[in-house]
Amino acid sequence: MAKTFAHLVVCVCFAAPSFAQNGQTGPAPASLAASVTPNDYSLDASWLCRPGRQDACAVDLATTIVKADGSFTREEWRGDPNAPIDCFYVYPTVSTDPTPFSDMKADPAELEVVRLQFARFGSVCRRYAPLYRQVTLAGLRTAIAGGGGGAALSNGPQYNDVRDAWHYYLEHDNRGRGVVLIGHSQGSFILAELIRQEIDGKPIQSRLVSAMLLGATQSVPQGKDVGGSFQHLPLCRKPAQVNCLVTYVSFRSTSPPPANTRFGKVTEPGMVAACTNPAALGGGSAPLHAYFSAEGRTIVGSAPTPPWVVPERPIETPWVSVPGLLTGQCTSNEHASYLEITVHGDPADPRTDNIRGDLMVGNQILTDWGLHLIDVSVGMGNLVDIVQQQSRAWTSRRR
Repeated sequence: MAKTFAHLVVCVCFAAPSFAQNGQTGPAPASLAASVTPNDYSLDASWLCRPGRQDACAVDLATTIVKADGSFTREEWRGDPNAPIDCFYVYPTVSTDPTPFSDMKADPAELEVVRLQFARFGSVCRRYAPLYRQVTLAGLRTAIAGGGGGAALSNGPQYNDVRDAWHYYLEHDNRGRGVVLIGHSQGSFILAELIRQEIDGKPIQSRLVSAMLLGATQSVPQGKDVGGSFQHLPLCRKPAQVNCLVTYVSFRSTSPPPANTRFGKVTEPGMVAACTNPAALGGGSAPLHAYFSAEGRTIVGSAPTPPWVVPERPIETPWVSVPGLLTGQCTSNEHASYLEITVHGDPADPRTDNIRGDLMVGNQILTDWGLHLIDVSVGMGNLVDIVQQQSRAWTSRRR
């Protein structure tokens, strides 16, 4: 039996995805105010990724496929500079700047999260990823005064920057093309607000191929696919469906959301947290096509990587995929609705029997966070496949 992965140990300086005071969630306190001077998104430096240049998205995405028998196969990756649609990405809370809001300089944290969560979409869409003055890890630590909803992350300079980048993209780059919105955590909260303010029910929605809002809770009426967070954007229920929403938060099957879960919980009467399984949009359990960093990196750090296979052999690519090891299924318990991740470790299988992705302090797993650090990684291949099928469906309608 292969050795299991040690869980990631990081500083939980973002221990609650909200600004809250006296139990009430609201805008960031005045002490966290940042400059309101708009960014200039005509500048190349204001973007992490834009088509036609060497930037944060220009990374090596070659992958070692580790099969159940322990054999290796190398998978190469190729982008499509002529992809017929665009992807617009807003990254999660990763900034290590010591200030409450980040600056407009791309540090290793921003570059790494693009590599982990967005670059691979370049095989199916042109990639746009603006820098923005996000609430930093330090800003969250300072602001937290209690529990509450992460929706407060969508109000402030961070939202204004993304909105301005979106407007610039529409005016100068879109030219009537279809576009997929992709976000995680803080990025998903911001994009959800952008959809409500700028897209939902408005003419521009005709260009929305889909929205992928991962690692943040969106609500729908119980038993329905539309309503709640958005009034005109239903959940995606088949891969070729367009103008729809893919959303989930992930937890291990062996560690479901506890009563104090930070994700998947909705308090509005008659509403539930939306969940769409990227491996089976129509429902049920299905294999997840995950892509993991061979070095064990996640969105906020890394730890020494135990072997992917025993006896250990070197991995010569930056990425690893382990087909058949993970399955996903949308489910719920008394606390939340979520994407349940099952790891099918097998004593006869020489591969690792587990994956990293839990948030920890010391030796304690923070079960209220689930697998937030790898929400995107566990379904990356499935998400790219969905965008590819949606692209074909959207472009066929435009002919």
